[in-house]
Amino acid sequence: MRLGVDERVADPGTVHVGLIGAGIGPSLSPALHEREASALSLAYRYTRFDLDALGVAPAAVGDLLARVRDAGLRGVNVTHPVKQTVLAHLDELSPDAAAIGAVNTVLFDDGRAVGHNTDWSGFAAARRTGLAGTTLGRVAVLGAGGAGAAAAHALLVEGAGTVDVLDVDADRAHALAVRLATTFGAGRAVASPTAALGDVLARADGLVHATPTGMAEHPGLPVDPAVLHHRLWVAEIVYRPLRTGLLRVAEAAGCPTLDGGLMAVHQAADALNLFTGRRPDTTRMRRHLAELLDDPEPREDPRAG
Repeated sequence: MRLGVDERVADPGTVHVGLIGAGIGPSLSPALHEREASALSLAYRYTRFDLDALGVAPAAVGDLLARVRDAGLRGVNVTHPVKQTVLAHLDELSPDAAAIGAVNTVLFDDGRAVGHNTDWSGFAAARRTGLAGTTLGRVAVLGAGGAGAAAAHALLVEGAGTVDVLDVDADRAHALAVRLATTFGAGRAVASPTAALGDVLARADGLVHATPTGMAEHPGLPVDPAVLHHRLWVAEIVYRPLRTGLLRVAEAAGCPTLDGGLMAVHQAADALNLFTGRRPDTTRMRRHLAELLDDPEPREDPRAG
């Protein structure tokens, strides 16, 4: 298996990290990380390890993880479809990653692979920044995958009274609600059928949308605009495009809204902090992301593999 990097990292003065996932060619993470690292005067290299391009099955992520660790990387980000598969190949999990049951950042520390989840902290910071002053009494989370699980965890850490979990896969919604209730207490999370979304939103203070609907590759609306009301805030996980169809109809209904860009920035900043020990400037990173999104075909930095 050729990784696309030297078997050993040549320059020990460079922080070398990467991204493991499938179909990650268009990812903005390399440019987002490297731009901020440059602004911090850090020698920093971010390489994609695309499972599809490498011809590697998700089940082989453990071998790939060992290879990049042996190559001298400081750590890797992890994305679809291996955020959960990678768990079996880690030596340790942060408490939040263990509670969520998914990892998006792996740090190699003294020969140990330690899993973290910065999706939840990224969403928490984004909500505090972009929806300051909004109520967290009852919040609906539509989508019980990795992003939805991280957002639900963040909401409960931040003091939400109850999280309603909805997913087209009822078993997945139930499993997430049980996991959350185990961590935060009975009654803090409940699973509801997607057919009941209108009734759930009628009594909710907020909605977090965590499905692919609205992405450029998956156009459409995840909810009927008629169920939105001005007492409801609406947050997106999707950030390409930044202003999704859901956000447009929510704004028309008078809802405070939050695009997915802030979460993308804050989760990247938290990962960069883990890799380097330096605290990124998230305001600057937000500008970086806006510039990258203006480019329909973002050019790869030559250092990014």
